[in-house]
This record gives sequence, structure tokens and C-alpha cells, in this order.
Amino acid sequence: MELKLANAEKQVLEELVKLAQSRGLRGENGAWKDFLDDKDKKIGSPNDPSKRSREDLVSFLTTFNKKQDLQVLKCHANCLLIEKLEQESPGDDTPEQSLVRLTLEHPAYSVDYLFEPHSEDWFVSDVGMKSSKVMESTEMVAVDCEMVLCDDGTEGLVRVGAVDRHLKVILDEFVKPDKHVVDYRTDITGITAEDIEKATLSLVDIQETLQPFLSNGAILVGHSLNKDLEVLKIDHPKVIDTSLVFKYSNARRPKRASLNNLCKSILGYEVRKAGVSHDCVHDATAAMKLALAVIEKRANTTIPPSKEMLEVEKAKLFIHKIPHNVTSQELEKILSGEFTLDVKPAKTSRGCYCAFVVFHSSKEADQAFENVDGDQGQDSFGLPQKLVIFKLTSGSRVSIYVRKMVQDGSA
Repeated sequence: MELKLANAEKQVLEELVKLAQSRGLRGENGAWKDFLDDKDKKIGSPNDPSKRSREDLVSFLTTFNKKQDLQVLKCHANCLLIEKLEQESPGDDTPEQSLVRLTLEHPAYSVDYLFEPHSEDWFVSDVGMKSSKVMESTEMVAVDCEMVLCDDGTEGLVRVGAVDRHLKVILDEFVKPDKHVVDYRTDITGITAEDIEKATLSLVDIQETLQPFLSNGAILVGHSLNKDLEVLKIDHPKVIDTSLVFKYSNARRPKRASLNNLCKSILGYEVRKAGVSHDCVHDATAAMKLALAVIEKRANTTIPPSKEMLEVEKAKLFIHKIPHNVTSQELEKILSGEFTLDVKPAKTSRGCYCAFVVFHSSKEADQAFENVDGDQGQDSFGLPQKLVIFKLTSGSRVSIYVRKMVQDGSA
């Protein structure tokens, strides 16, 4: 394995050499200084990578052949690619790049897509080392995987589906896991032990099948794609994650839409029927259709909450600004009906905390709110809430707020 740097931008090459310097990485001919000492016979030649020729930079970087070193260099080049996209004006984006940007800008991206450190069986894309033309490619490949539970508690890859932007299936294969399987999750995956016994492909085979698309600058598309990349052991910077691109309207807290809800809202059909196991090709196709709906038909990335989601929210009340000295038992006394209290700790030891009150139905939640003894008003979002002042068993008086989760009359 070696780095292919023929078309890499000089600035990227300079940054890679600087990284090798800072980390003390050594190629076949030693570190950067050793390489220059061997190459230059005269004293006073510049060590600064920015003052060296492109040829010198490429010659040094191609002396690395250890997979771990190559992964480090590729990861850094890919990080530089992401930084470049973030610095560029959104006005110059293609529709595909706009969706990549939406994915990168989501607060969860930096956590979901932090795959380091890589073990040697990971495939790290080299797209960050390619020319601008390759990096700006709008080719797309949607991927979805089925996973099983292995005996060491990790998830094992057992099936992969992939389609191109024309919805042509380019991959639909069973994969032989390299660990003992303890749960095939057949009700979810639809996969049995018999299916896996017939599998002949390994994880490496799947990586090698996808590698040409990634090296040519294709954008990977998927729903919660980070989970698929983690089990595929692939790190690639150009991604569109539909779970991060789309959001619910009027959502007070970030809540990711399911693939099924997105399909119903944007595409007008259910990708998954109740009680029916997943199909990774169907799911990959659905993710690609969602991306294409935005790219080609300018579909809105903000969607209304589903009826199911609204019903779940309607069956809750929210208690906030609860003083630290109020116990859960004290809170339960001001509420009526049968419910579960989901307490969220305060950020500081003596700060106020909050809690969700979960009822069996929206009718029970409405009745409990009606029964709360307090002055009714609205919060800053216009949601109905009551200010409740009551006496603790200690004798002190405290105030809290009890609020509904949705507007009255929300359909």
C-alpha cells in the first residue's frame, strides 16, 4: 500500500509533511530532516515544507508504507478537506455539496463521525489527497447495512446494500462475520444462520468493492450513516446523513426523524411496514431518494412532526425550574393519575433540575394538567404552563413550572 499523491494540492502536501514532523513519523529513509539531509548535500537548505518543491514533498511522503502511518496521513488530508468546505462560501455549493454541508454543520456530526483511533482493518479514504475536480465530484452512493450481535458485545456486519444515484443496485451481498454470532436479530434483520453459512465475502471484500467509488470522490449517503461506516470500518469525509439533514419543525429539542417518517413525509410511502424485517437495499434506496428529493425537487429539509410523534409528546408534561431541595416524592404529590417520572439532573450541584412526566395517553396528561393547582400562562414558545407554589414537608415554600409539551389543538 502506498500514497497516491500525483494530483494532491501542494498546500495539502505541505500540511501532511508538517504533521509527519510534529508526530515524529518516519518513512523508509527516516524523518523529514533525515530525508532532507540525504537529499541535500549543501548546508543551509530550507527545512520548511512550504519552501520545498512539490517533488520533494511527494518524494518524502511516498516513503511511508506502514498502514498505521498511512491512515494517519489520509485522516489528516480528509480533515483538511472538511475544513476547506467549511471555509468556502455556501453560495458556491452544488445541491449535493449543500447536503454535505448540512451534515457537517449538525451538532452531532463531530461526535457521530469521530472514528479514531483506527485499527489496521479500517479503510481510510484517500479523497483528501486528490485534485479539486475529484473532491468536487457529485457522484453519490447510498449504503445500508444489517448487523448482528457478536459474543464480545460488538456488532458484526452480515449484509450490505448499496445503490447509485440512478437507484441501480451496485451491491447486495451477505458477509461472513469474523466473530461468533450470539444474536442474529432475525425479527429486525430478516437474516438467519443459514443465510450466513452461505456467505463467502469478508469485510475486506466489501471495502474493496466500495473503494473505487470513494477514491473517485463519491459522496456516501445513508440514514444514521455513521453506524454503517463504523461496522464497515470505513472513514470517508464526503457524507450525506439524512438523519442529520432533515429536522422537525417547531422542535424544542433536537429529535432525529426516523427513515420511515421521512419517507412518509417527503416521498409519500412507508419504507418499513410494522412487523416486517429490514431490507438494506430498500433502506439504501430510500436514503438516496430523500437526498435526490432535495437535490432535484428542492424538497424542504424541515418536516412537520408525525402523528405518532405528536401523540407521544401529548402524553407527557414537563416540570422545570425545580429547586435542588425538592425530591421526586414531593413532585409526585402535585400530580394526579398514573405516570412515570423521568428526572433530568441539574448541571450543577445546587442548580435547578427538570423532569418529564410520562402518562399512558394524551387524555390522561391533559387531565393531570387540568388538575394541577396553579396560575396558568404560557412559556416563551406559547406553550400552556402553570406556576405552582407549594409547601414542602420541611415547611419551606417553593415554586415550579408544569408545562404541556405541545400546543392545545395540535393535530
